[in-house]
Amino acid sequence: MSRLADYFVVVGYDHEKEQSGSPHGCGKILQRFPEKDWEDVPFIQGIDLFCQPGGWKLLSKALEPTFFIAVLTDIEAERHYCAVLTFSEAVKMTPTRPDDVEEELEGALVHHTMMFAPKSLVIISRLSYFETLKNCLGLIYTSYIDSLEVPLETLVGNILGHIQVPPANGPQNLLNDTQESVEHEWVRFSIGAGDRQALQPPLSDTLPVTGCKVAVLTQQLGIRNVLCLYSAAITDNKILFHSNSYTRLTEACTALLSLLFPLKYSYVYIPILPAALTEVLSTPTPFIMGVHSSLRNEMAELLDVIIADLDGGCISIPECISLFLPREDILQRSQDHLTLVLNPELKRADLAFPSPVDSNTKAEITDKEIRAIFLRLQAELLMGYRSCLTLIRIHPEPVITFNKGLFMFQRSLVGEEFLSKVLDSMSFAGYVNEKGPPYRVCNIFDKLVANIADTVSQEEGHPERALKNIRDVGDYLFINENPSKSAYLEKIPRPTEGAHTRINQMPFPHLDETLVGDVIEDGLNKAILQSLNQKASKVRHQKAQNVPLGTKISRYEDRMNAINNSARRLEVLKTCIGHIFDNRILDAKKLFPAVLRSLKSRITRLALVRRLALHVQENRAVLEQQQFDMVVRLINCALQEDSSSEEYSLSMAMLPLITAFCRKLCTGVIQFAYSCTQDHPVWASLRFWETAFYQDVEINIRQLYISECDTKCDSNDTFTESPSNSANGFITSSERSPLEIAAEQLRLWGTHNRDEQDKMVQNEESIVYSQAIHYANRMVCMRVPLDIQRGLKNSIFMDGESGSSKLSSSSVSGSDSYNAESTFESDSHDVSHQVIKFISRFVDKVCTEAGVASEHLKNLHAMIPGMVAMHIETLDAVNRESKRLPPIKKPKILKPTLLPGEEKIMDGLRGYLLPDGREDGIGGVMGGPAYLPAEGAIFLTSYRVIFKGTPIDIQACEQVVTRSFPVSALFKEKKITVGGLANSLHLEQFMQEGLQLRSVTFQLLKIAFDEEVGAERVELFRKMCGRIRYPQSLYQTFAFHGSTVSPLLSVQMKQKEKTATLRKLATKTLARGKKVVTGGSHHKTKLPPRKDRYLLPVEPLVPQRPPSAATLQRQMNAASLDSITVDSRPNSVLYEEEDLSNLGFDASPRWGRRSRSQGGSFLSVSDYEMGSMRGRTMSQPAVIEENDVTATLKPIDVLTTDKLQKKLYVQDYQRLGFNISSGMMRPKLGEAFRISEVNIHFEVSRSYPSLVVVPSALTDDSIRRLAKCHRQYRFPAITWRHPGTKALLLRSSGFHGKGMMGRIKSAPNPSTSGSSETSSSKSIEQDKFFTAVVFNTPCGSSYKSDSLVSLNAILPPSMTLEPDSTPHMKRGHSGTLLQRGFHRSSGGKSAPKPVSRNGSVTDYDLASKKDQDPRKAALYIFGEKSQSRAFKMEQFNKCDFIPYDFYETRHVKNSLKKLMKACVPSNLLTDPECGFHKLVEDSEWMAQIQSIMQLAGAAVDLMDLQGSSVMFSFEDGWDFTTQVVSLAQILMDPYYRTLEGFQSLIEKEWLAFGHRFTHRSNQTGAHQASGFAPVFLQFLDSVHQVHSQFPLSFEFNQYFLKMIAYHHVSNRFQTFMLDSEYERFEAATHVFEDKLTSHPGEGQDDKGPMRSFWEYINKINNKQPLFYNLAFAPHTSVLRPYTNFSSLRIWDYFRQEDLAGGPSFDRELFELATAEDKEVPLLPSDRRVINNCYDNATQAEPDMHMWLLEEMLQLEGDLGRTPQHWKTRLDRAQKSFPSRVRMKSLSVKIKEAQMQSITAHKKTTIDILVKGKNIIEPQPKGFAAHHHFEAHSYMTPTDCDYCSQLLFGAVKQGCKGMKCSDCGFNAHEDCVPKIPKQCVRKGSTKEPSTGPSRPTSDEVVTAGTPVTPAGVSGYDEFHAKIGETRSHEGYLNKRGARLKGWKQRWFVLDAQKHQLRYYETRNDPHCKGIIDLKEVESVQPAFPTAGAPKKCDESAFFDLKTTRRAYNFVADTKPAAEEWISRIQDCLS
Repeated sequence: MSRLADYFVVVGYDHEKEQSGSPHGCGKILQRFPEKDWEDVPFIQGIDLFCQPGGWKLLSKALEPTFFIAVLTDIEAERHYCAVLTFSEAVKMTPTRPDDVEEELEGALVHHTMMFAPKSLVIISRLSYFETLKNCLGLIYTSYIDSLEVPLETLVGNILGHIQVPPANGPQNLLNDTQESVEHEWVRFSIGAGDRQALQPPLSDTLPVTGCKVAVLTQQLGIRNVLCLYSAAITDNKILFHSNSYTRLTEACTALLSLLFPLKYSYVYIPILPAALTEVLSTPTPFIMGVHSSLRNEMAELLDVIIADLDGGCISIPECISLFLPREDILQRSQDHLTLVLNPELKRADLAFPSPVDSNTKAEITDKEIRAIFLRLQAELLMGYRSCLTLIRIHPEPVITFNKGLFMFQRSLVGEEFLSKVLDSMSFAGYVNEKGPPYRVCNIFDKLVANIADTVSQEEGHPERALKNIRDVGDYLFINENPSKSAYLEKIPRPTEGAHTRINQMPFPHLDETLVGDVIEDGLNKAILQSLNQKASKVRHQKAQNVPLGTKISRYEDRMNAINNSARRLEVLKTCIGHIFDNRILDAKKLFPAVLRSLKSRITRLALVRRLALHVQENRAVLEQQQFDMVVRLINCALQEDSSSEEYSLSMAMLPLITAFCRKLCTGVIQFAYSCTQDHPVWASLRFWETAFYQDVEINIRQLYISECDTKCDSNDTFTESPSNSANGFITSSERSPLEIAAEQLRLWGTHNRDEQDKMVQNEESIVYSQAIHYANRMVCMRVPLDIQRGLKNSIFMDGESGSSKLSSSSVSGSDSYNAESTFESDSHDVSHQVIKFISRFVDKVCTEAGVASEHLKNLHAMIPGMVAMHIETLDAVNRESKRLPPIKKPKILKPTLLPGEEKIMDGLRGYLLPDGREDGIGGVMGGPAYLPAEGAIFLTSYRVIFKGTPIDIQACEQVVTRSFPVSALFKEKKITVGGLANSLHLEQFMQEGLQLRSVTFQLLKIAFDEEVGAERVELFRKMCGRIRYPQSLYQTFAFHGSTVSPLLSVQMKQKEKTATLRKLATKTLARGKKVVTGGSHHKTKLPPRKDRYLLPVEPLVPQRPPSAATLQRQMNAASLDSITVDSRPNSVLYEEEDLSNLGFDASPRWGRRSRSQGGSFLSVSDYEMGSMRGRTMSQPAVIEENDVTATLKPIDVLTTDKLQKKLYVQDYQRLGFNISSGMMRPKLGEAFRISEVNIHFEVSRSYPSLVVVPSALTDDSIRRLAKCHRQYRFPAITWRHPGTKALLLRSSGFHGKGMMGRIKSAPNPSTSGSSETSSSKSIEQDKFFTAVVFNTPCGSSYKSDSLVSLNAILPPSMTLEPDSTPHMKRGHSGTLLQRGFHRSSGGKSAPKPVSRNGSVTDYDLASKKDQDPRKAALYIFGEKSQSRAFKMEQFNKCDFIPYDFYETRHVKNSLKKLMKACVPSNLLTDPECGFHKLVEDSEWMAQIQSIMQLAGAAVDLMDLQGSSVMFSFEDGWDFTTQVVSLAQILMDPYYRTLEGFQSLIEKEWLAFGHRFTHRSNQTGAHQASGFAPVFLQFLDSVHQVHSQFPLSFEFNQYFLKMIAYHHVSNRFQTFMLDSEYERFEAATHVFEDKLTSHPGEGQDDKGPMRSFWEYINKINNKQPLFYNLAFAPHTSVLRPYTNFSSLRIWDYFRQEDLAGGPSFDRELFELATAEDKEVPLLPSDRRVINNCYDNATQAEPDMHMWLLEEMLQLEGDLGRTPQHWKTRLDRAQKSFPSRVRMKSLSVKIKEAQMQSITAHKKTTIDILVKGKNIIEPQPKGFAAHHHFEAHSYMTPTDCDYCSQLLFGAVKQGCKGMKCSDCGFNAHEDCVPKIPKQCVRKGSTKEPSTGPSRPTSDEVVTAGTPVTPAGVSGYDEFHAKIGETRSHEGYLNKRGARLKGWKQRWFVLDAQKHQLRYYETRNDPHCKGIIDLKEVESVQPAFPTAGAPKKCDESAFFDLKTTRRAYNFVADTKPAAEEWISRIQDCLS
């Protein structure tokens, strides 16, 4: 019997603390009964917080009484239920605030004269009779409020002392003493208030009592949410409920805990958390809590808590939480069962004639059925768990652990996350401790989990059976809560209705403590007397019984044998082991590889253990040397394959075998197998040793109590000692499990006397103690290494996890001395100390759990150091003798063949070439022998990284495997873990060091080094690779081998690192002082302007004549670098745009000043300019940088026009018809173009060729001024002319754009008139140039009838732009024609007509209409979209600027990384959703190729069909521009599709025009940080795509392209080195061969020191047609390839493999490697088998053409004729065959195909033009509204929408900013009168009727994203046709994502497209970005943030949160912000 209530407490409002000035009210305990604590139940402090969870507050009106149950947990984890009834008491108050005081504390309550204070009556109980506690408190309140005659003291005393509750299963009325049946009765009582009450104890106190709480929770949240909450609770997640009802919170928490039965929740449990304790929510431990919904704001900061809204019926799971759910089949089954119970009408909903259903099911019945479903779910999860319990001790108390790994393995659930977390939880550990004993009182779950397997199988397909079984369990649960069959009518008086509203109600009286104590004392005395009455207190207790084991999980071998087909493998294993132990080594070696492969099967590994165990039992453990080696290899391989398992049965079975097998090294020295098997991580796992120890203890405990009959049964079993026969293994039917034996011993425990019991305890303890000693010895053997000096090979895992093992143990650490150590120090070299600590930790833990006496434990700890020391001494002799054994015979290292001049840097490091992610070469599904792994060595030479070896597979061991790549192509190297690969690849040793090398030639070397190769040599190899890959100087590469660099150049090369990166340059430049050191004296020099100091390059001027070579030689000999005279040519230091932007520089770099202390490579022109203006000469130290070679070695002395005429690109100019008839530099009268010498001395641009084609109308001085308008001074140059249309192809760099500082400085200022004149002069030269180009472009109007229409003509008639729609310059306008087109005017007054900021057509322009015909442009300029803001070609009728989105260099770099991982993966691709083609698609490589081909195709159409000239002006003009220009010429000119023409094209466009090969290919250490950029490789891939579609149009084959792709990064030739023609000429002038002298100026360019790739190609081509396309038959001049993805192919260069001789691109090496195959010439009839991964298929397969040519050569020799060139023979042979003559007439089908190609090309071109222009529909005329301008303060830089000048107070002095309140038009105050009165009102939703409007979502892409292909289909095609809807628009300040700066943007809310777009200005046609509203999570007001614009309204901030990021906005005013929030929320709803 126990008390119903432990304490009664009266808690009231604390008025004293309120008067003390506390801002928040508090409660205090007024009275408590009894006043002294019970001995068994101490009083819990802090009750007042839980009485008012929301806080104690005074109210102005009385509230109705409330009741709820709060749950408190004491320090012993016992729960106490606090029943709280709260009512209001009137309190007379005086006003706390005088009338004359206006301020008050925030949130403080103004006290009136009558206030109401809360008062709570609390009953604290350990029993969960919630309804009874509520009735008792209600009776006390009723007696008080209605003034009943019963004293309140009597009621309280009766509750505390007189009500005694019997335990579970009572009270009972035995029907008769001999019968087992009983009748359960009600416990009736009264507290003396005229009441009649009763309660009913449940039948079992272990089953939860829920009433209908679970049903209510399921009704509130739904089925799926409840399942999620169950999964979260059982996997130890944080769960928080919130509701407006405290009762609902308690009920929900109670219901959730009941669903976890039989597991008990072990973490923080607070159903009602007071507001004062909300900081508890930040606890790191899991919890289940409940809070009131008023604390919702506190929940917003919880990022790792699952929140359940009981009122709203939803749960919120944060993104950071991965909620694991039960297995899909179990979860679906439970969900279906819940649907059957909760929605029974669902299965009848579709019936035509449904049968009537009784829907009046009680909520309590539904509650129990739901619990039954979850109980069955728990049983399914834990099915068979008792077979995995390990028995450690039986007496005096059972000690049991759970083998999680075995359970997961037997259930085939290894890796199942949900179940793994359940088994690792504290709840399950407590369940094992409590319910693990096999003899105890059982409950329904024990029976349910024992039969669940049969139950589920019977219910499959029969839902009615499942429902019946669920109801049976539900009935049991219902009877448990309601055992009495009879009903009882209670009588509970209630207070008078409305009694709480009485005004004159007396306060709750003070109770008499003495009277209450007397009543309690009287009740306790009666309870004592009642307990003496045996009949009254008699309760039938449940009896203990054997816990049913349930259906055993089928043996793994049995399940596998059902489908086993490995009988042959097992037979091979048996035969091989027999040969080993019979010492038939040769026979065993034949079967050994097959046996190693078969060990991947677990069945084979178990068979190996059994076979080896048989030989140990036959005393055959002492082996010979070779026997020992082979057995050790088998054991290592088996352990390696089993290391990924969490189940340790195989390792535990191997343990006795490892300590048994041995070999004799010499007299007295024996080596055991454990010394050779220590490297596996399982031996370092503490969990493994615990599991193995417990299992062996269980076996011995079982043997201790086994009967004689069981002994006889066991004697018939051969493998009694095998771990598989224990309870943790697989129990046969003839055995009794250890749990069954333990159950019997527990049942008989009471029958033994004390001596017998003590003896049993001692025997069990001795077993544990002896096993601890035994395992300590085993651990010493397995952990102490053979060579103590090398340290431990595996780190010691103190948490028991090794590798993938995550086995959990329920054991608790024992000794305090080891508790503080979680891991041992890994950096300790004292191996013995580490091993001692590891073993001591193990011994301490297992012995403490098993109850070993402390004395025995101390003895064990004292023994361990001696055991370790003795074993180390023994191993010392073994190690010494083992080193004397003959080493394993290893294959001889094959030496690689080297090129002439190629030197070995490091000798071969022995190792293994491992297979990578490519399936080639490994056999298997690809077929053929396994060439990998191969054993050999890796070499490092001055040119290559080479691996050469032989396969380890016997079937291919006679072949030679070679894999190599140029060391200059090394892309990435990293160390890899290869420790576990030795056995998986069947290697004979355990390797530690591994290296992975990846190259940009798409090769991958995965090397596992031999054990003889130490870590130091591997590290040295890595360092040497890096040193050769990134040399200090370009002249240290292999291409310059055997060359001598001039002494001056050598001295200057040493200082190149001083300006290697822009970051160093900027840092040093900005940190320089104002003193300049010159010739030893100090001169104070005025610093240049700020602009000169921050902008990098300076503009070039006409230089003085440089010093002669003799002068330079004298200066060099004098060793006075400071005295070298300096010219004024600009330096050519080139930088990436992204680097400049990172440092705050303008994205388009200009020439700039260098600081002298940096050792800059070229001298700044600004210094010379300043010195010349002052009339003084300044000298600087000349320092050389590699990318521009030297500033002092001038090529001008030796560079002449006659020499330049021999250049291929100059010859190509002549071929195109430029200046052919007369002198090259002096065109005859009337010629439009000339070859200019303006850059012959590289004065204009260092990166341009010395000779360029320009219009004849421009002088050289005009070209110099024109160059200032372009980045890097790369002015427009003509590279090709169409032979028919005479259209021109031009290239240049991007136009200069103004950054923020440039725009501020360009503001009108009287003192800056000089800069304005300079800008004007630049614009004049632009006008001249483009006028000359347009004038000399016939525009092709009569060239072809099928011409491409212009941009205007393709638009609908309503959208055709008239000539006047483009802004004109009036006659009186001051300035040049293109001044407004390229640069903004200097002031608003100079622009009489409005031009939008981005060069788009304004309403004013469209308003002036004139009748003229549409025109087409004579010159199309393609450039970056960012240039469109400053590029306004509308002022020029014949020019048009088309912005184009291209992939930037950074995108190309990232794409290469992804492409290499797709084509050459390091591991096999196992994810089916991430296959090869998916990875290639994700790399965006093909999209970039498509972008290049589409733009080149657009140039073809414009030039060939329309006859317009095309100019490309992207970035700096040397990457994307070069790609497109080169490909366009290939498509239009058949000459470039020949071998000679392709060479000329590369020489012209890539080499002469300065593609940065050194920088992009990272050829030196100075460029290492920039990253490899495959710009040239992309061009070659584009040519490959065209070649694949037009194979007859190219004279060269694709092998020629592969040859170039390989050698442009190999650094074997000097052709693709350095960054410009200037640098190459300087190198050729000052780099000399050792044996061949060269003198500048003697005309020896052809035989100079430069090693040419083209000479190498011509040399090969003269011998054989290796690069000739034998199918070459050109039939069309212009090619138009398809660019859709289905027409593009992945280049086989990226995936080809050639293991026979390595890459075939070094022809000398390849021919030597394959020479043995060519010893006997093949006949046409010969057949040969080749392997695609081993042989080079393209080179090895017979070619009839080649064979015939060789035969003709042989016949000529036999006839005595002079051998002719193969091309001559081929041409002569082709003439004799009419079929080989070029077709003169094309077939109809070919013509149709060409027309289709032209049509598709035209469509793509038109798409590019339309998307680039983004034509805006004109606004309707006649309906325009007037602007409403208001003065506005601009906090961020903003442009005037009329004059495009800056709006900023500091710049525009005297001008106030004006802003239209309707449309947001920004303007200067002076510009307002000139603005057209056409206001587009805010919120306009008008859509365009026809034609394109502003860019759609498909058209608006960010920089670097290609234009969408023409073949868009599906939803995108439909979406692109949707017009624009402007639901709301206006200006907002947006905070940047990276730099966090605030910028003003024009935002447009589009409700139809569900987008929020933003533009730079209102009239900007180009969208800057899009926010997709479907990703928006919330939009709400926000607080001001740091760095926000000044003078902005603090209430105008709001945040928009998406799934990707959070956007911060600020509007002009608070109403504007609220309107934006409202509009966005309307779109979201």
